[in-house]
Amino acid sequence: MRAAIYRGPGEITVEEVPRPEIESPTDAIVRVTHTAVCGSDLWFYRGQSDREEGSRVGHEPMGIVEEVGDDVRSVEPGDRVFAPFVISCGRCEFCRKGLHTSCVNGDSWGGDNGGGQGEYVRATEADGTLVRVPDRHADDEDTLEAILPLTDVMGTGHHAAVSAGVDEGDTCIVIGDGAVGLCGVLAARRLGAERIIAMGHHEDRLELAASFGATETVSARGQEAVDAALDLTDGGANHVLECVGAASAMDTATDVCRPGGTVGYVGVPHGVNDQGLDMFSLFGDNISLSGGVAPVRAYADELLADVLQGTLDPSPIFTKTVDLDGVPEGYQAMDEREAIKVLVKL
Repeated sequence: MRAAIYRGPGEITVEEVPRPEIESPTDAIVRVTHTAVCGSDLWFYRGQSDREEGSRVGHEPMGIVEEVGDDVRSVEPGDRVFAPFVISCGRCEFCRKGLHTSCVNGDSWGGDNGGGQGEYVRATEADGTLVRVPDRHADDEDTLEAILPLTDVMGTGHHAAVSAGVDEGDTCIVIGDGAVGLCGVLAARRLGAERIIAMGHHEDRLELAASFGATETVSARGQEAVDAALDLTDGGANHVLECVGAASAMDTATDVCRPGGTVGYVGVPHGVNDQGLDMFSLFGDNISLSGGVAPVRAYADELLADVLQGTLDPSPIFTKTVDLDGVPEGYQAMDEREAIKVLVKL
């Protein structure tokens, strides 16, 4: 089979690799039809995080089940499925309480499991991981493109909103105008927020945020952005979604959070260890910090139901579509901010 391979900073290739096979009775093989390039992929692409050269990449698969192990009960060959960005068993202590990203039997989509940006993947815990798309929607392309963000960014944006405590009638601030931040806007609207202030640096993305439900936008940097958000909220919001991961974004989140409020953070932390986190500000204003890596599988069923009934559609985050050979181009487009998120159709 063919799959995207990391060959060093700024270099993604598409190469022939061994196709994954059933190795355990809990396995399923999925032929990938749709996947995506993630903003988190840019960290290793830019050389800002470590990754083994020659490793397979991608973690947002959707496709058709080709083969299942003897113990698999939830799906069968021919089913349309999608999968969260990590594999989870669904039965361990952490999965049972909705923390699938801490699954004791967890696994990734890389290595011998195929890589999410490739033609086939193996789900080593198929029953706990794969989410079946009802047959009546299985070949509806518009619906499938709306479902695909549930593999990562929509669930992650939702986790930010839930972690920040967003509820009916609330005012919240969403920091970041990438795919996760935009999905955070959708999630906050879905949870009933009355005011949603989206903060970012790109006017076109903030326009999309407005179409997703942001009631106000802030296009500025640094203290200017903080001052604008504080002015709009008369001193800050009780619910802040940090959807970037940079140390500067976490500082901004703290600055715009109202005393006694909560920051829901889901951006993969980069630079926070080096620059430090201003714990004194959190302490002094009794600001709570909640979040982490999103347990997307915990939210998949409820978000899928909304997509299928037509009340949730995150597909506009895909602003560029490529085939498997175009994956390197997709990385470059996202790196150069020419695309919000790249859809890959095989």
